[in-house]
Amino acid sequence: MSIRRTHPGRPRLVPSNTAAPPREQVLHAAAQLFVTKGFAATSTREIADKVGIRQASLYYHFTGKDEILAELLERSVRPTVDRVDQIEQLTASASPEAALYLLALVDIHTLAEAPDNIGMLATHPDVTSSEAFDAFRSIRAELADAYGRIATRATAPGVATAAEPGHLGEMLMHLVEVTTTLRSSGVPIDDATAAVIASTCLRACGIPDSRITPAASSATTLMGGLTTSRSGD
Repeated sequence: MSIRRTHPGRPRLVPSNTAAPPREQVLHAAAQLFVTKGFAATSTREIADKVGIRQASLYYHFTGKDEILAELLERSVRPTVDRVDQIEQLTASASPEAALYLLALVDIHTLAEAPDNIGMLATHPDVTSSEAFDAFRSIRAELADAYGRIATRATAPGVATAAEPGHLGEMLMHLVEVTTTLRSSGVPIDDATAAVIASTCLRACGIPDSRITPAASSATTLMGGLTTSRSGD
């Protein structure tokens, strides 16, 4: 949905105190305002003022608030979606529970490292009712499908028959999305916390601790073999 603009824009009202490109500064400022104040309550003028540019200059980079929101939402999920194929390739000879643990671990890192805790935006009613949410919903569905597909191979028989892959995928995504809630509460998402969240996903699939421990070890080792997500280029 985003449209890249390369125009230089007008001179700044306030000199920049960061080396980040103007487009990134706009995204950062908008994310802070959307998360703390709300999407509907934030104007493009407020975003421009926070960056220190004229409102007209903001439109050299984005067509409006919806485009800014669409890009922020995508950044909260795209890095994980772009790594699904790698995850499945890396874990082809590993256990299915290692694949699920690795997917959860990557997703946790995506949400934990996203600037301004932008994962929280997907929980705001004024965001979920916006046009920008439609594109995000499609990308998020890709990730839910991946969770369901990978989890179905790892789940205990009783769990596998009780939940459709799509429903199972949604459930697991919700478990991982606690990452954003913890961040908003000031809880650091360190390796230990990430391990607890990922392990919880496997337990929800009926996988016993005796299989979770080796899965965690394998997934942690394989994590280093993942390449950088394309969305960060």
